[in-house]
Order: sequence, then structure tokens, then C-alpha cells
Amino acid sequence: MKKYILPLLLVYTTLIVSVCGQSIKAKNLPEATITSLHEAMQAGKLTAVQLVQLYLDRIEAYDKQGPYLNAIIMVNPKALTEARRLDSLYKATGQLVGPLHGIPIIVKDNYNTFDMPTTNGTLAMKKSIPPHDAYVIQKIREAGAIIIAKSNLAEFAMSGQFSVSSILPGYSRNPYDTKRTTAGSSGGTAAAVTANFGTIGLGTDTGSSIRGPASHQSLVGFRPTLGLISRDGIAPLAMTNDTGGPICRTVEDAVRVLDVIAGYDKADTVTRKSQGKIPPTYRKFLDKNGLKGARIGVFRQLCTPKNSDPQVYALFNKALDELRAAGAIVVDSVRVPELDTINKSFDTIPQLRRDFNLYLAGLGPNAPHKTLASIIKSKQFHPYLEKSLLDAQADTLAPEAHKGWAKNLALRERLRQLLLRAMDSTQVDVLVYPSFSYPPRLIGDLNTPSGTNNNALSPPTGFPAFSVPMGFTYDHLPAGLQFFGRPYSEPTLIRLCYAYEQATHHRQPPESTPPLSRRKQKNRVVQ
Repeated sequence: MKKYILPLLLVYTTLIVSVCGQSIKAKNLPEATITSLHEAMQAGKLTAVQLVQLYLDRIEAYDKQGPYLNAIIMVNPKALTEARRLDSLYKATGQLVGPLHGIPIIVKDNYNTFDMPTTNGTLAMKKSIPPHDAYVIQKIREAGAIIIAKSNLAEFAMSGQFSVSSILPGYSRNPYDTKRTTAGSSGGTAAAVTANFGTIGLGTDTGSSIRGPASHQSLVGFRPTLGLISRDGIAPLAMTNDTGGPICRTVEDAVRVLDVIAGYDKADTVTRKSQGKIPPTYRKFLDKNGLKGARIGVFRQLCTPKNSDPQVYALFNKALDELRAAGAIVVDSVRVPELDTINKSFDTIPQLRRDFNLYLAGLGPNAPHKTLASIIKSKQFHPYLEKSLLDAQADTLAPEAHKGWAKNLALRERLRQLLLRAMDSTQVDVLVYPSFSYPPRLIGDLNTPSGTNNNALSPPTGFPAFSVPMGFTYDHLPAGLQFFGRPYSEPTLIRLCYAYEQATHHRQPPESTPPLSRRKQKNRVVQ
């Protein structure tokens, strides 16, 4: 078993934690990174049990009281038991179990976990305990991560605009302004990670659902190339677009998660395409000087003065200056004239009935429901979903049998070729644009523009897109900068995103969830 040796730094009583290369003093590990936590463990100043308890204290203080973020569906009742097991192994061997040893992770509640319910946000699935972990969950457990909680989501992952479900009363709330949305559907994961309820997080993205919440919560969100990460054991929405990925506070932490979860899985045939395209580690591409000489294409079609909030537009232009200052060559701008026409030409073809019934069939004989029709009949779901569920169930054709299926595939391929041609002809490494052209909306507001740009390029092509913080608008509302790349260009995206992050340090924790006082941390140290 490999021993992960890291430099010694921290003193537990006044922990020094690294945040994007800067050091701060903290009482209970806000903004802690995987590296800083492992340094503390190897210095003998922190145990996995102590770490888990610190995060549990924060969840107790801030999720259902205080700012009432409403991000957590269920705390893992065995988290401390697993932490004790890992501490015992480390004490006996002197070796970390793996690259995520003892690291508490927030998991969106559409990833199967064999020891906890997986609800998909749906009251009808409240007692659904899958027989097996999702492939990605199996990999993070093998790497030593501890699932500290399952997080809220837009039920069935159906909305990129908000995170509300029938499994919890009320919306998940944005820690930067609790009157505002977290985006969706991975909003619970993002709110929990930005509020420091765990070190790292897992989300899923069909159209926007990793990058949107990351942008709205000043986080890093990776939507990888379709086929890089297995979807086996993840409740589906549309398998032509679905993927999982990390939501973290730093690029390095997201890369460390990607190292663990990327790879071929025979249970998900699309991952065959990734074989031979994954490096031994993505960490070697963490180069703080990675923007020097890089060619960055500006995709202004997704951000114009007419379709953007003025402050987000100003932040975007400032980000371009920051890229230039870090040594990049900014090509302003790159265009795909047919983009709007193509995106308006797609037929809407529901995949949920077919894909979700296949998922339910994999839950075994003890599953509370065997079909989508059974869930609909139970009426145990949020009322806003009723029409969408009924429409999906009423469409009895297989998705591939629809007249528009072949047209959609052709449009997808046309868009891929146009984007590659535009990037190749201008010799750019990536395209950049704001993840949202507007700040987070007020909860319940579905009338003013959301400004999402997440659906336009990556989901229909399957190409990777990463969102990183690019600063704050008025009232300290976050905005994200999106880097879009060619298929399996994760090494390039990592190099450029990391260099931008290190040059700017835009990430700031929310004021609504400050460090807890010792008095409030009654169970802070657990032996």
C-alpha cells in the first residue's frame, strides 16, 4: 500500500490551513484542503475522528438552524465509526489508506450508497437503500474518503435553476445570501461545500448542474468529458448528457477527486472511450505558470451587454485582463455563427422513462418502486414535477424510435465539428465565458433572467467544461468563469484553471457560516 508522505505544517489547536496558496488561522478548519488536512494528520495534530466531528458540528450549527441552509438530506450515522477505522489503520501501519484518507465528502443524493438511502430527492424513494455503491462511490471509499452526508438536490435532477425536493421541506439556500438560489440540481452539495460542511463534494451535471451551483457558490466545478467518469449507480435524467464530477473549493482538490473517480467501468459502456486517454495522475498539470503563452478564445456569443448583468459583464472583462496579466494570449473573439440555430433546432425527446426504469431495475427486489409509473402513482414527489413526470411516462416510444432522434444526433455532431473548427482555426487552447451572465436569483424568482450559459456547449457535445470563481458582484454575490475544451483535454483545462485560480484567489468563504467558537463546539475533540 502506497504511503502518501506530505510535509508537516499544522498545529491542531490553532490550525493553519492553506487556501489557494495563502495561510489563515482558524478554529475549526474552514477552507481546509486535502493537502493541509493530510499534513495535519501526518504531523500527529489531527485525527479523522476529530476532523469528522468538526464538520458535524458545523452541519448541526448551520444547516437546520442559524442561516438554515437546508443543504443536507441525511448525515451519515456511521461517519465517526468509519473515521475510527481509518485512524486505527493509520496508527497500525503509519500509512494513509489512499489519496483521500479520512477526507469527509458531501455526496449528492442521487449516487447509490449501499449503507444509506439514495432518494434522488424523492419522498417515494425515502427508504430505498441500494444493494451496491455507485462505481464512483466505491472508488472514493477505496481511496479512504468518508461520506459525511448526502446532500439535497433539485428532485430527479430536473432543474438547473433551484434545489428543492419532496424529501426536505423548503429550498436549499445560498450561503452568500440566504434569500437567493443555490442553482440546481447539485445546489445542496455546493451550499454544503462552500459552507465547510465537508472538505470536498460530488455532483452530477446533465445540462448545468455541477457548473451552475459551483458558479453561484464561488466554487470549482468540473464537468468532465462524457465518458471519463462512470454513471453506473447514479440516478439518471438523460443518459445522452449525464455525468458526475467534483465540486470543491480549490482546483487542486477537484483534481485529486478526479484522479480517483476517472476511468473505465464495464458497467457503463461510454467509458470505453476514455481508455488510453487518462494520465497516471492529473496532478502533474497543476502549474501555477500554466497560462504563460496559452491561447484563450473569448466566446462572446454567450456574454454580450444586452444579455448580461452589467457587473457580471464587467467581471468577465476583468477576468480577461487577469488572464492577460498571467501571460495568456487572449483571442477576442471566437464565434460559431450557427450556434443559436442549432440549439433551437433540437427536438425535445424524453429519456427519463426508459433510463429511470433501468435504474430502478438495478435496485433489486427490495426497491420501494419498480417503475416510474409506480412513483407517479404514489404521488410522493414535489408537485412542480407532476407534468414533467406524466409527460415522460406518457411517451411510450423508446427515445431512439422518435423521428427527431437521428436529427438530434446529427445536430450534436455538427456542433462538435463547428466548435473544433472554430478553436482550431484560431489556434486557441480553450474557450472562456461566464458560467452565468446574471448573479443568483432570489428564491422563487423564475421570471428575471437566470443567465445560464452552461447548457449551450458542453452538454450537447460531451466536451469538458470547468467553472472557477471569477469574483463577486454587488452584495457579494459570486460569479464563475467557464473554461471549455476539446474532448479529453482535462490536462489543458486543469493547467489553465489552476493558473487562473493561483493568479487571482477570488474564492472567499461566506459570512453566514463563520468559524464556530469553542463554546459552541461542545464535541469538538472526540477520542
